[in-house]
Amino acid sequence: MPEELETVLRLVADGTLTPEQAAPIIDALTRAERDRTEERGGVADRVARRLEQAQRRVGDAQQRVEDVRERLADRAGRPGGRQLRIRVTEHGRQVVNLRIPIGFVDTALKFVPGIGGDQSDRIREAVDAGVVGPIIDVESPEGDGVLISVE
Repeated sequence: MPEELETVLRLVADGTLTPEQAAPIIDALTRAERDRTEERGGVADRVARRLEQAQRRVGDAQQRVEDVRERLADRAGRPGGRQLRIRVTEHGRQVVNLRIPIGFVDTALKFVPGIGGDQSDRIREAVDAGVVGPIIDVESPEGDGVLISVE
């Protein structure tokens, strides 16, 4: 029992306060305690909601990992290349020579600038099919070009 409440009850017992005078004081003191208890309950509810959200995100991440594992297991049984090579030339001079392990192709295609949706779909389909060799080969008369192949 809070110290203030004990003091009020002692004053009533001593006859210093009447029960009618003490009632609003006791009500105010117990209301403050109820409010603190409810506030703690509100914090617990927020923590529980955040925990549920985190558990859903973990579940989603686990599902994505399982999907990747299945795709990799699918590819493991098929012949195919081990890496995706992206070569870019400007004026006949090679300026980009990027090799990406086949397992990271899906992720890497999201970050390579200049590869649009159609091209990335074409690359994914070729990798999934186990194609080895050029997938996209574009060259201009000026010596500018892009070669994307599976090796």
